[in-house]
Amino acid sequence: MIYLTLFYEFIKTGLFSIGGGLATLPFLFQIAERYPWFTVAELVNMIAISESTPGPIGINMATYAGMVAGGVLGGIIASFAMAIPSVVISSFLARGLQKYKDSKILKSAFYGIRPAVCALIAMAGIGIMKEALFDLELFKVTENIGDLFKIMPIIIFVTLLFFSNKYKKHPIFYIAIAGVLGIILKF
Repeated sequence: MIYLTLFYEFIKTGLFSIGGGLATLPFLFQIAERYPWFTVAELVNMIAISESTPGPIGINMATYAGMVAGGVLGGIIASFAMAIPSVVISSFLARGLQKYKDSKILKSAFYGIRPAVCALIAMAGIGIMKEALFDLELFKVTENIGDLFKIMPIIIFVTLLFFSNKYKKHPIFYIAIAGVLGIILKF
């Protein structure tokens, strides 16, 4: 039964997460809330790992969740389910886009899809920020505003945001620096 659940959840995620890996994140946050396969904190860690290793976030997370829930077979099923919709849809779209690339209807559809993709990616960013920069659980218990903020992660975030905008280095450079800072500061 777990294999059917994995297949269903990840084929649904693969089918509706238009816009690439980051667009899968809202779906993955929902999966983390519904199933014990991974926590939101593990998802945020997996995003960090996925951003610094080859492969799309969604596939990496599907493989991880599948392995946790159903071993090697679960990892294979979840990964396959996540990937198959994009393979099938891309195959059909590649043919259709060549044939109808000047279609006003197609251009209008893409015009509408772009903001939706931005919204999905923004929601994923907000979810990651909530987990990485704020301690909502501690704040709910203490109701002390000082307990809401994770000060060192906020300092690292603001500093790296500034430097990444000022100095256009490769993102892996900033990810590596953040990793080293995490080790040094022992989050």
